[in-house]
Amino acid sequence: MMPADNHTFSDPMTYVLTGIPGTEESHVWISIPFCLMYVATLFGNSLLLFIILTEQSLHEPMYLFVSMLATADLLLSTTTVPKMLAVFWFRAGEISFAACLTQMFFIHVSFLAESAILLAMAFDRYVAICNPLRYTIILTNSVIGKMGLAVITRSFCFIFPLIFLVKQLKFCRTNRLPHTYCEHMIIARLACDDITVHVWYGVAVAILVIGLDSVLIALSYGQILRAVFQLSTKDARLKALRTCGSHVCVILMFYISSVFSYFAHQFGPIIPGYILNLLANLYVLIPPMLNPIVYGVTTKEILKWVINVFHRCCSRSSLLS
Repeated sequence: MMPADNHTFSDPMTYVLTGIPGTEESHVWISIPFCLMYVATLFGNSLLLFIILTEQSLHEPMYLFVSMLATADLLLSTTTVPKMLAVFWFRAGEISFAACLTQMFFIHVSFLAESAILLAMAFDRYVAICNPLRYTIILTNSVIGKMGLAVITRSFCFIFPLIFLVKQLKFCRTNRLPHTYCEHMIIARLACDDITVHVWYGVAVAILVIGLDSVLIALSYGQILRAVFQLSTKDARLKALRTCGSHVCVILMFYISSVFSYFAHQFGPIIPGYILNLLANLYVLIPPMLNPIVYGVTTKEILKWVINVFHRCCSRSSLLS
């Protein structure tokens, strides 16, 4: 055990999340947009789930996948943002080793689940446009249920080993985590042991899961575009492209933010701490907030429901007044 400062330890009983290094005096101001984004995430995704569950016409494969994505967004943001705000507002950064591992697990599981759901949605659009006559035969409720189970199982199987890898590490450095939440490589870098296995495991998961998912999504949309441009009329082509537009926006938001975040964590030692934190916060704040907005604006059925409810509320308020 190393003799050192007050933060040196051999058994990691408690960590201290420090927030965004170098911006301590601005934490309260930084917390304002973070809090607003979290509130928007909760409201937007909860509303999206409510609309899909209560509107019978939306009980279709595409919207069931959207509801899965909204659930994953709620899990990802709720796992991270409340503790993040506690750090900013109350300097309550203490978190037990077990709670830190739990948070790490759910963050990464949510991330892999979102990638798999986006792949399932790409397959849904591929079948709908390239093989529309067999759409209801291929994507039955049973198949969608099995796909949802596969999403959870795959995410669990890839992330659960990280728990054992981290628990095998010996810690003898500071227990202060220069971050807003517990992330695998941030924790691993506090260990005295060689963390090469951790680095390569992260690279392997990124290639096998995220890389493979993105390649399959790209291939699906390649086939979709080819089918779309073979349609006879311009109106048919535009309608087919509109149905895919919201999904493409969500895919770009997710993968661009996750790529930035991944490389920020992998090359953390050569990136300033505040930039590392801001990049890492991108994929836990922005996609979960924007996803329901994108689907609400671009999906005619969902937008129509929201407008009808808004009109009813306005009518009631005018009658009461």
